[in-house]
Amino acid sequence: MNFKNTNAARTTITRSFEDLEKDTNNIYETIVILGKRANQISVEMKEELTQKLTEFASHTDNLEEIFENKEQIEISKFYERLPKPNAYAIEEWQHDGTYFRGKEVQEEK
Repeated sequence: MNFKNTNAARTTITRSFEDLEKDTNNIYETIVILGKRANQISVEMKEELTQKLTEFASHTDNLEEIFENKEQIEISKFYERLPKPNAYAIEEWQHDGTYFRGKEVQEEK
């Protein structure tokens, strides 16, 4: 996922229930879907951050020496400034980028 090029909100904004529940007709189901997608995005972001930080890791055997790695600090600051995973999930949802399978309700005969 490309976290840099997105229109996700960086701050809290008010959302309309009607806009969020238009696909499921149930706000609670929508919230569950958004929560699960936000968790997936969070895991992706964490893996990407960890991978980038390990590229610049310095492996020293001396415990007394602590080096500040400027590249790691800049990468960490960049990820701190990104929108939160729930903002990405809502942005995807509103632009029909989220796929979900609903439970089929079976009628009893």
